This record gives sequence, C-alpha cells and structure tokens, in this order.
Amino acid sequence: MQHVYFDHNATTPVAPEVLETVVSCLGQVYGNASSIHHFGQGAKQRLEAARRQLASLIHSNPAELVFTSGGTEADNMAVLGVCAAAPRPAHVITTAIEHPAVLAPAAHLEREGVAVTRLRVGAGGVLNPDDVRAALRPETVLVSVMHANNELGTIQPIAEIARIAHEAGVAFHVDGVQALGKIPVDVDALGVDLYSMSGHKLYAPKGVGALYIRKGTRLAPVTFGGHHERDRRPGTENVPGVAAFGAAAMLASRNLAADAERLANLRDRLENAVLDRIQGAGINGARWGRTSNTSNMYFDGIDGEALVIALDLRGFAVSTGAACSSGALTPSHVLTAIGLSSERARASMRFSLGRSNTAEQVDALVAALEASVAHLRRISVHA
Repeated sequence: MQHVYFDHNATTPVAPEVLETVVSCLGQVYGNASSIHHFGQGAKQRLEAARRQLASLIHSNPAELVFTSGGTEADNMAVLGVCAAAPRPAHVITTAIEHPAVLAPAAHLEREGVAVTRLRVGAGGVLNPDDVRAALRPETVLVSVMHANNELGTIQPIAEIARIAHEAGVAFHVDGVQALGKIPVDVDALGVDLYSMSGHKLYAPKGVGALYIRKGTRLAPVTFGGHHERDRRPGTENVPGVAAFGAAAMLASRNLAADAERLANLRDRLENAVLDRIQGAGINGARWGRTSNTSNMYFDGIDGEALVIALDLRGFAVSTGAACSSGALTPSHVLTAIGLSSERARASMRFSLGRSNTAEQVDALVAALEASVAHLRRISVHA
C-alpha cells in the first residue's frame, strides 16, 4: 500500500536539493565556524552564505539574523529576551490562538510577575487590530502575533498591527514559522521587529531555525556560553543544518508563487469535494486569507483521533491539529478560541498539502475520507 502525506504543517520532507547540501556539509565542512584555521573558515563561509540566502527570502539585512535550533527556540528568545531587557512592571499582548512556543513562555512570564493579555479572535480566526490598540498599556513592552496559524492557515493583518505597536513605542514579534515559504515575507514592508522561522516547515531538516532581530531592538540573551551569533545565542553553530536552511530558502524564493497557486487549487479541490460528498462536514475558520496549503474541516459525529487512525490504515497521513499537541486530552485551543464546541473541535481534522501532492492523491483522500467517516459513524451508532 502506498502511503500519502498530507501533514506538511507538522513537518516537511527534506527536498532533494537540500539533502544534497546537508550531505556535502556533513562530509566536507566539519570545521567549527569559530575556528580561525582553514577548516573553520570554510564552515564560517557556509554559515554566512546561508545567512544571506535566508535574508534574501525575507528582505532583511543578513546581520539581523540569528540562527537557532528551530522555531520554538526563536519564539522563546524573542518573547523572553524582550521582557528580560525591559523595565518592570511589564505587559505583553498576544492572542489566544498562538502556538504553544509563544503561549508557554508568556505563561512563564506571567508567573514571574509580567502581565499578559491574550486577545480573542473572531470565528474566522483573524485578529482585529483595533483590539491590540485597546489592549495597550503604558507598561506594554511586547506584542506577539503569529503571521499564519498552524491549524487554520489564517493570515493575520501584520503590517497594521505593527503600525499600532510602533505608534505606542512597543516591540512587535511575529511567529512566522507557518508563513515562511508559503506567502511572501518582507520584514521591512511588514514593519516587524522580530520574526521567528523554522527550517523543517520549509523542506529543510529538523533542528535549525532563525530569529530576525531588527537593528536597535532591545533583546537580552536568554542562554549563556560563548560569543556566537553576535552574543545573541551561544553554542557551536549547526553548519550543515544552517546551510540546508539557506538552500531551502533559495528553493522557496524560486518556487513560491507557482507552489502557492498549485496548492490552493488542490486545497479547494479537496474542500469542495468533501463538502459535496460528506454530510455534516464543514470548514473551520475563514475560507479566504489563508495559506494556500492548509484546510481545517470538521466531521460531525466523528472522533478526530479515530479518523486519523482510520485514514492512516488506508494510507493517508493527516492530523487533528498541531503535532506538538498530539495526545492531548483537551480539544485544540485554536478551535475552541474561534468558538467551536469541544465536541466539534474534537471532530476536526487538519489537512496540509505540500510539493509532492497531486490531484489524484487528493481525489483518493476524499474517497478514503468518505468511506472512513461513514464507517466510524455507523459503528458509533451501534456502540
């Protein structure tokens, strides 16, 4: 049986061109980028080349990029670092639909005495910028809003929120993990101060990410050791991973528009067929203003985890939501935040498409969904 992957928001396969870069680095570029000898300088060159490649994708100065172990570390560095550099009392504004990589450090800050406001979003999953303005206080030091939601794909009005934050003299952080490579990102045009990124959502390996830090942004280090990454993030750099991230960024910049159009057509094909063929199904969040590859749908009367297993047995990999929250007994905080009941949230599935998916695979997925939903509903009635 062939297995087909529809869970690209959880992680992506490593692109062949990117894998080539990793392998060549692992075999040939083994020096420490901090060493001044020939081998170290070779590693340093690969590191800085990747920094330029990633900077080109987001239209930043390469010197404003710090490489990390992934998006979670980048989020923590931004949220904790801004607050560590700020006077007390301090106040942070974020949203109820953020990734745990932002919500957890915000909760930690709250336990340390920092006030945190978690803004609600509408049923479409989009934040009203006026709510940010209304939440601002004299002691507000940071606004943190994700660019694209990992479960819904909904895109937030980042440029407008940036203007509101800057009018108040407040730093603005954006978790861009699910946006990078899917929609154009120009950190200057958006007006963001900090922007988090992750390689493994972009057809690069796991274990590498980056944080854009606009020049002049006050950010205290949150880890300590050496003087790597301009004293922002200590530790010997993961040169093969960073080089792979750079290669993936170049690949994304070349293919972004074509990929987005093709994936949007496939996503719409999936949604239209499901709505046409499966009763009691619907789409969560807004249908417009989303990343092109993401669909979140509910199937009333179904347990989402059971449907994941049923589809896996038929050869299709999907998810009920964020991979980092799988196994949680509580329903998705994102879906309940947009107004879904716990029951409907538990009956929801996320489908996230990628470069390898085809129309034939989408059609086969719809047929598997139709059969699986009918079977699970039938056995739940007789249970």
